[in-house]
Amino acid sequence: MNDTATQSLKRTLVGRVVSNKMDKTVTVLVETRVKHPIYGKYIARSKKYHAHDESNQFNEGDLVEIQETRPISRTKAWSVTRLLEEARIV
Repeated sequence: MNDTATQSLKRTLVGRVVSNKMDKTVTVLVETRVKHPIYGKYIARSKKYHAHDESNQFNEGDLVEIQETRPISRTKAWSVTRLLEEARIV
């Protein structure tokens, strides 16, 4: 049996936590760079996702990885899988 059969087919995204005011939920801002079809210039596109955070451990400014899951609520179908970089407190 090969390794590809056991790997998860769920999408993963990397973004920054912009809000953790809700209970067990964080808002994650994901920025992607897409190339303009005519001019060829790269444009920054961003989208916010609500992600499940069971233990309320992630704070604003943290860089996290989120993974697609079953719908948990009306707006929430992603869950935070791991912390990539903790927010720097200035």
